[in-house]
Amino acid sequence: MKQHKYKILLWGSLLSFLTFGLFSCESYLEKSPDSVVSEETAFENFTNFQGFIEEMYNCIPDKEKKYWTTSFNWGDDVIFNPSGNWHVTHQIDLGNFWAWQVGKLGQDGCWFDDASANPTSSSRFDHGLYSHAWYCIRKANMGLANLDKLVSATDEERDLIEGQLYFFRAWWHFEMMEYLGGLPYVDQVLPAGEALTLPRESYQECADKAGADLRKAADLLPIDWDNTTVGKNTLGKNQLRVNKIMALGYLGKNYLWAASPLMKNGAQTGGGNTYNYDESYAQKAAEAFGELLALVEGGETQYELAEFNYSDVYNHERASGATSCYSDIFYTSGQSWLMPGSTEAIFRGPSNDYNGSNWGATKTWGPTINNLVEGGEIRTPAANYVNLYGMENGLPLDDPNSGFDPEYPFKNRDPRFYHDIVFDGFKYVNGTMTNDMEYLRYCGLATNGTMRSVTNGSRTGYFIQKLTPHTANKYDGLYNWSGNLHVYLPYMRLGDIYTMYAEACAAVGGASAKASNFSKTAEDAINTLRDRVGAGHVGASYTGSRDAFIDEVRRERAVELSFEGFRFNDLQRWLLLTEYPYNIKTSQEFDRVEDNSFFTDNDPKDAKVSNFRQELILTRDFGTKHYWFPLKIEDVSMYPEFYQNPGW
Repeated sequence: MKQHKYKILLWGSLLSFLTFGLFSCESYLEKSPDSVVSEETAFENFTNFQGFIEEMYNCIPDKEKKYWTTSFNWGDDVIFNPSGNWHVTHQIDLGNFWAWQVGKLGQDGCWFDDASANPTSSSRFDHGLYSHAWYCIRKANMGLANLDKLVSATDEERDLIEGQLYFFRAWWHFEMMEYLGGLPYVDQVLPAGEALTLPRESYQECADKAGADLRKAADLLPIDWDNTTVGKNTLGKNQLRVNKIMALGYLGKNYLWAASPLMKNGAQTGGGNTYNYDESYAQKAAEAFGELLALVEGGETQYELAEFNYSDVYNHERASGATSCYSDIFYTSGQSWLMPGSTEAIFRGPSNDYNGSNWGATKTWGPTINNLVEGGEIRTPAANYVNLYGMENGLPLDDPNSGFDPEYPFKNRDPRFYHDIVFDGFKYVNGTMTNDMEYLRYCGLATNGTMRSVTNGSRTGYFIQKLTPHTANKYDGLYNWSGNLHVYLPYMRLGDIYTMYAEACAAVGGASAKASNFSKTAEDAINTLRDRVGAGHVGASYTGSRDAFIDEVRRERAVELSFEGFRFNDLQRWLLLTEYPYNIKTSQEFDRVEDNSFFTDNDPKDAKVSNFRQELILTRDFGTKHYWFPLKIEDVSMYPEFYQNPGW
């Protein structure tokens, strides 16, 4: 992305934004060492204006690599070993929701905040969500206020500039709203010298304004910049630029969140309103997603579901002839640090990663026993979450017709289980090992197994390999420089869209409901994802009841989007964050029946076990206040209309 050079005045919090962010463009655009930029010059043509905008792309934080080891799974899905207690994940478990803020006893490297935010920096360490949001909103408003100065531009160029500005104004607001609730929706450059009275609006009032901005963006932007006259100048390098599909995706997500039980009914315990959606917002969401999916399935976009086509799913080895790969959504290797995403990632920030992934991101998912994985803080999946992965026939484990057998608990599971989860007997190391280390080749994840140490193994009986393959270990060496391993989590991908479309339609009319502009029903959308991986369709016993089908949509979302950072917000908006069994984290305990030699010649999923059970690790003692994060004290101390969230 070509960048015009500016010297930027940076204000990291709302206090700074509202106090000093009132300066004119003349103060904002100052003299840089190699250029003098006036207001008129900055906005007079497409190249200059685009340079002004592209700093907002640079500000998008990398959730996986914001710090050496960051954390982004704050739901009931992941638990750290004790050395990771300083991470925000553990602080959330304790109910310390202040921990998202720098200096509040949590992880200073949390992706949501940053003490050293710098919008022009190329370092992933300098970009936090909240620390950039008000700054970028101000930039978007300044750009919109100066559109009249874009005198030297074609209609296409003008639409591209305006569409990006509307998108980013809405996107930065929405990303904060997910965690903080309704905020002042700043849609103008605030005049200098006036008293601050801009009030917090309700969540749905903010969503209405964000929705209007996103609709404008979708109408102005192209599907693919490569097919525009302007985009030909950067042909093949436009994948991250905001387009119509991104705007439609967030338009639907914005309305689905506004429709969700928390936003309609308010924070409460008991779970009695978990199926109580605002159907008018849900219908709007369904129509936005329907518009997007009709374009995708009509072959009019550059997006499609990545293939789930493996000759060896345990090792993520793709089958011969596979043109795209599910794993490529999350990481690439041996491809010269190609940015992950494949054909499925819709919205991503920049990630110039040359071996940066290996300095933390790839070293927090596996056992550190004898430096097998040379990391420190280990993230393991909670057993209660792993058990959301159902059976190959599409049924949940607790369905009486699922065929689940606790003596063979790893047999005939949803194919995504084998792709995402490392379980007992799994061949963790493929390469040559010294004799004294051979005992770590196959995972000992049964109770008291060789990899069950709370300190340097799995405290739950499982590991995760969805986002980083198990071969990122000392012996297989994928995290070495030669592996070209690049990890990155998209903010939005096509699998996410299908689940949200299904939920929005189901909220209005159950499994058979569909948008007016797309042919597939809610049930069809879920089955599309299951067809991709070879799992069975939604069972007939779940399609006749709206609530039962919503439960299956939610389970599908948990499996398809596992460990990608969405679970906390889902439990929050469904009013389930405080409710059992969504407020616990458990371990999987069992005894091996097979001799250790079984795993040398047999598939670990065929192993027999005994006494298969869950044991409680912790209960998250949450109340109604935990449905929203606390705002910064310095921000809510400015003026009465900007008040703190209840309970904090």
